[in-house]
Amino acid sequence: MGIHAALAVHPASGHGAAARIADTVAVRLRTAVDRLDVLVANSVEESRELMRTSHDAGLDVLIVLGGDGAAHQGVQFCANHDVALGLVPAGTGNDFARALGVPGEALPAVDALVAALKSGARRRIDLGRAGDTWFATVLCAGFDASVNERANRMRWPSGPRRYDLAILAELAAFRSRPVVVDTGTGRLELDATLVAIGNTRFYGGGVPICPTADPEDGVFDVTVIGDVTRRSLIRMLPGLRTGNHVTHPAVRTLRARSVTLTGNTWPAYADGEPQGTLPVTVNCVPGALTVLAAQ
Repeated sequence: MGIHAALAVHPASGHGAAARIADTVAVRLRTAVDRLDVLVANSVEESRELMRTSHDAGLDVLIVLGGDGAAHQGVQFCANHDVALGLVPAGTGNDFARALGVPGEALPAVDALVAALKSGARRRIDLGRAGDTWFATVLCAGFDASVNERANRMRWPSGPRRYDLAILAELAAFRSRPVVVDTGTGRLELDATLVAIGNTRFYGGGVPICPTADPEDGVFDVTVIGDVTRRSLIRMLPGLRTGNHVTHPAVRTLRARSVTLTGNTWPAYADGEPQGTLPVTVNCVPGALTVLAAQ
């Protein structure tokens, strides 16, 4: 039996970039599969319904053309239905695709997926789970979640500069808060600026907030930035882009299979999507998702 794939297109991703290249992407994918359903959705509910219809017809592989928000929806579906996931980055951040080593440009990414489809190259990776929600990259709370919230409201600029400007805007008002980080094997209580729980390394359009996170090791990497002044945080920002922030004396790093955050009502974001407010408990689920191994 041949491969039944679906291409989930999110037209708004990348300010319309996904819609503009969807036909070209579909043509290339059809060279490697026996059936391709093209699913164009303008809402989460519409996307879910189209995915369910394809799944009922025997779906093997879901390929998402979009950004991290679209990828997040694909992760929910694929993890819950044991369908393999492929990514074609066409959004603002593309952090999950980056973590998987997918080429940053859409068409080279498609070519890599075509090669994986033809060779059968797949791998299983870990996911985080918070309640009923899966996440593939990072769950964050504190300053970074506030930045994410602001960046999502911004329409300009695109790419990493959007997050940089959101950081500057949030610096003026943000204050550290008491937080408790409980891993089951240890408990950390402190005034903190942010907590990031990483299944993979990146968030915010390429920021390696958890620079050694590995989605195949069965544990989270946790980065906690303690109580720092605005000046210290500003000085720390360049290091965030390189991962050198973990050497700062106010930064603590942990590894854990489960993490509970309590102590305040910070908003929490996972894969750049809102997850309510603290308290929150997250668990690392080894091998929860099959992904196409882009070559």
